[in-house]
Amino acid sequence: MRVTAVLLAAGQGTRMKSNLPKVLHPVTGKPMIWHALTAISQSTTEKPIVVVGHGADAVTKYLGDSAHPVLQEPQLGTGHAVMQAESLLKGKTDLVVVCYSDMPLLRGETLQKLVETQMNNKGPISMLTVVADDPHGFGRIIRKADGTVEAIVEEYVATPEQLRVKELNVGGYCFDANWLWDALHRIPKNPKKGEYYLTDTVELAAKDGLSVQATVMDDVEETIGINTRVHLAEVETAMRRRINEQHMLNGVTMVDPASTYIEASVSIGRDTVIMPNTYLHGKTEIGEDNVIGPNSIIHDSKIGSHCKVLASVMESAVLEDYVDMGPFARLRKGAHLGSHVHMGNFGEVKDSHLADGVKMGHFSYIGNAQIGANTNIGAGTITCNYDGEKKHATEIGEDVFIGSDTMLVAPLKIGAGARTGAGSVVTKNVPEDTLVVGVPARAIKKLERKVKNGK
Repeated sequence: MRVTAVLLAAGQGTRMKSNLPKVLHPVTGKPMIWHALTAISQSTTEKPIVVVGHGADAVTKYLGDSAHPVLQEPQLGTGHAVMQAESLLKGKTDLVVVCYSDMPLLRGETLQKLVETQMNNKGPISMLTVVADDPHGFGRIIRKADGTVEAIVEEYVATPEQLRVKELNVGGYCFDANWLWDALHRIPKNPKKGEYYLTDTVELAAKDGLSVQATVMDDVEETIGINTRVHLAEVETAMRRRINEQHMLNGVTMVDPASTYIEASVSIGRDTVIMPNTYLHGKTEIGEDNVIGPNSIIHDSKIGSHCKVLASVMESAVLEDYVDMGPFARLRKGAHLGSHVHMGNFGEVKDSHLADGVKMGHFSYIGNAQIGANTNIGAGTITCNYDGEKKHATEIGEDVFIGSDTMLVAPLKIGAGARTGAGSVVTKNVPEDTLVVGVPARAIKKLERKVKNGK
């Protein structure tokens, strides 16, 4: 059976007070419409339709090939919005799922239940409802004696008796497609607002003697829609709690989940410990048995296993296994630390590879460099990689000892086994197994390389 989603994303979102279209505001690092598209993908078989209006160009650009955008202009209500999809879907799908793009907490499992309800419904509509003490301004569900839905009564026109009804309309529907297109053209224009409301299809079906079924949701939190920045913060908190709980159920320890901020696209291996006040952003992948934080911020980075990242920042960087860094270390874009690398406090690495076993002291900067295995970078070492116009590379071989406060003026090559004296300013290439000292550094003797690890 062909099942297609129509996501409503044409609203202006004036209460957000923002130049950004409402559905592009992020929730745990992803636009809220991303969450809606992800949820709906679990219960549909075809590429979704997204009805756009205000901010149409920006929303369409974001969607790319993930959905078919259709423009609603002017915006004349939810019924009119779904009507814009008729030309694309008529005769090409069996069921149409309609929901709102500003409800990012709605789960895929919930929408799957909705579709299953409609598959077993002889009538044309199944809908999502919730029972709650706080109506949040939602329409009330009026049922017939046989338990099917008779009507949705909006709060502003409800009688005192109807206002006491606790079953509420959530705003998620599954329609028989063939019935839907005709019904949309029969919706009467609302006399007060001059718009066509999708909810009126329920009354049309009931008057035709057709069954309207309802799936009652268990989790009220899923029904939260975003209309203001207050709602956005409420949804962010709920989504973050949901993400953290899933990681913990998968074997991740969080010392204080309430102060741990993990975006939706992050993956974490089992037995990793996330300490308080840690922020994990973007496409970050973390392996097993790590300790991350406290007070660490990691963007779009990859961390192996058995690493420790204490009070440090990583941006588009890679750690292999058994890396120990921090506190107050920073890895910028292109930083790659091999296994068993140690990086001390107040160090910074950018566009550089530190091979296995490198020890990088504190207060150092390494940029545009390749550092060989088991090399020691003394405290205060700086690669002088920028001449005011271009960046230049530094290459350091294996088993090198760079003394404290050494300035490495790139472009520069330092051979394996070489050493620099403390405070040296190295402006020329250094041969293997050579000691250089001074300003500018000069060779003073040839060294006999010490054997490490049997080599």
